[in-house]
Amino acid sequence: MGPIAQPLLSWFQANKRLLPFRQEPSAYHIWVSEIMLQQTRVAAAIPYYERFVAALPDPAALAACEPDALRKLWQGLGYYNRVSNMQKAARTVCERYGGSLPADYEALRALPGIGDYTAGAIASIAFGLPVPAVDGNVLRVFARLYNDDSDVTRPAAKRAFTRRVVEQMPADAPGPYNEALMELGALVCVPGAPHCEQCPLADLCRGRAAGRQAELPVKPAPRAKEQVPVTVALVYSPAGLLLQRRPACGLLAGLWQPAAWEGSLDREQLAARLAQIGVSAAWEQALPPARHVFTHKVWRLGGWRGRAPAVPLPEGWVWAAPHQLEQVYAVPNAYAAYLGR
Repeated sequence: MGPIAQPLLSWFQANKRLLPFRQEPSAYHIWVSEIMLQQTRVAAAIPYYERFVAALPDPAALAACEPDALRKLWQGLGYYNRVSNMQKAARTVCERYGGSLPADYEALRALPGIGDYTAGAIASIAFGLPVPAVDGNVLRVFARLYNDDSDVTRPAAKRAFTRRVVEQMPADAPGPYNEALMELGALVCVPGAPHCEQCPLADLCRGRAAGRQAELPVKPAPRAKEQVPVTVALVYSPAGLLLQRRPACGLLAGLWQPAAWEGSLDREQLAARLAQIGVSAAWEQALPPARHVFTHKVWRLGGWRGRAPAVPLPEGWVWAAPHQLEQVYAVPNAYAAYLGR
């Protein structure tokens, strides 16, 4: 394999997207953008990124943000443990590093929610440190470049690919090199059928020479996701929609949701659950079936819509007026089919 850095960097300079976190690539901005992009497409993440950094412009602001307000800022991105870990990390940054992310790979790696890839991205792009940032895009590029059919989900294979990334890294431009590899994987060396005719590394690509580019990288077949029935009570009163706070730990921790329970409950069973908190609902109509896919499970949702008097509620339950749903309470997208989002 010949050197890839020069053609790669020339291509990147001519073709890179003008993204807001590239306009002002501070360590904090890179951190926020990389955490958001872990499970979200760039185009979808940009408005969330701009709103987030406008409201919380530095680690001190993130550390001090009230948790419900923080979840509301994150609403729509999903995987809420990401932003919870960001706040924990921001508090550590303020306590140990004077409010600025440390220019040290191992120190970054030790912060909550920051793994090898994110630490590498921050360290190389913001601080110019010669460390790799190997994500799925980069693994795909190198599997094809080297015609390597190792299972990229295995730690040993990832370590081997990472060594190759480091071998090709130019000492004077580690950040642009890492960004260029990510960009190549996102725009050209895409999953399935790559755009080899647009690739600056096409002549060096062993996978393309062997006609195997579409087969690589190799990954195991995904496991079947657990199917979980969830019954929803969409109950309205003159004071607003009935919401319950989810437990502080676990899936969607600390978020607010319409009254809901795992399992297939009929109207009488649902009414009995609501009666335990003093709510007596008159059912109006069945909710249409909906589904929401998580990493390891699928919620299959159904239930009923109803109305009830605005009785006092125990702790962990509220009546949410429309403006509060919009501005105060973070409700996960799992319920979007029923809440018009």
